[in-house]
Amino acid sequence: MPGADEADDEEEMPLSLRLSIADTLTLGNATCGFMAVYFTTTGILIPHLTGSQESGMARHSAATAVILMLCAAVFDLFDGLVARKLRSSPMGAELDNLSDLISFGLAPAYFVLVYGMVADDAHQRVAAVGAIVVLLAVVLRLARFSCVTVKDGTFQGMPSPFGALTIVSIVLLELPFVATVLAILGTAWLMVSRVEYPKPRGPLAVAMLSWIVLAMGLLAAWAFDAPGGQLLLQTGCALQLVMGAVIPLFATARRVNNFRGNRREARAAQP
Repeated sequence: MPGADEADDEEEMPLSLRLSIADTLTLGNATCGFMAVYFTTTGILIPHLTGSQESGMARHSAATAVILMLCAAVFDLFDGLVARKLRSSPMGAELDNLSDLISFGLAPAYFVLVYGMVADDAHQRVAAVGAIVVLLAVVLRLARFSCVTVKDGTFQGMPSPFGALTIVSIVLLELPFVATVLAILGTAWLMVSRVEYPKPRGPLAVAMLSWIVLAMGLLAAWAFDAPGGQLLLQTGCALQLVMGAVIPLFATARRVNNFRGNRREARAAQP
């Protein structure tokens, strides 16, 4: 009956648009990314443009912006876990990609751009190019993630949350400008590469969450000028860079070992 069909359509539409718990966590991810851009603008860029010399406020704002990106990574970690345990709405995958673009594409790229404007030895136009490369790398990585199917338990290319944290770590290390730009471009390349990265599940998810909490503590110590806070922050940033460089080496070594193992098995199977 026509009336019954219309009633069924009215009942089905709200269900398809209803947000799940996982979707709410994903929106928290997007909110953290936007607020990271806000604190980078109001606490670092605007004081620089207006001639303010309050370095403490800039340090607090930089730490807050990075902590918000870390919070976004926590939301991104848990929304996937919750979606697998409970359920996700039909919008879940699209919401996740859009939120990741804000938190791990726009926010770190904007952080690099502002760094190029406020650092003494930086070149603004070169930094702007680096920021664009970071943003486009995340866009391409997320688009490929939606279209390409890889074997279960792995990502193809450096995950965008890990890439974003590596990029801000490079900036916070305060390396020479050329070294900073080269390291940022290298990280962007890893995000669009075919290097395999393990998905954060089980013990790896616990380790990742512990590392994020530790990084928040290091940033807080640096922001409040705790004794040794600068050294602790630089140590944490250096460890982030080491992990970014070592994981691809382990992944490459594993692929080589698997290839050699398959060749040995093929030879053994030959009569």
